[in-house]
Amino acid sequence: MATVTQMKCACESCLCVVALENAIHKDGKPYCSDACANGHAGGEGCGHTGCGCH
Repeated sequence: MATVTQMKCACESCLCVVALENAIHKDGKPYCSDACANGHAGGEGCGHTGCGCH
């Protein structure tokens, strides 16, 4: 049986795949950054190259 070690960031507009061991976990979901985990409250993106989430 395989173990999942990476998942897409739980932010709908984000394109990032995050390693579960490095993810920011909020409400049981993995996020790639504080901005994504906090719903982009300040309008900032996740900051990862090539991702335009907001």
